[in-house]
Amino acid sequence: MNLKLGDNVIMKKNHPCGCNEFEIVRVGIDIKLKCKKCQRVVMLEREVAEKRIKKILDKI
Repeated sequence: MNLKLGDNVIMKKNHPCGCNEFEIVRVGIDIKLKCKKCQRVVMLEREVAEKRIKKILDKI
């Protein structure tokens, strides 16, 4: 999956705040995602993040 810094993605499951849209903040072995609603940061392994991403939206 071609993930780039600044991409907005929709995840399969919602964040506890109720939002399922995240911004990619860091790309590497791990992917760091920032929730668009509550601004909390979540860090996932690349394989896990790629499985959980439903759709890649346009860059900011």
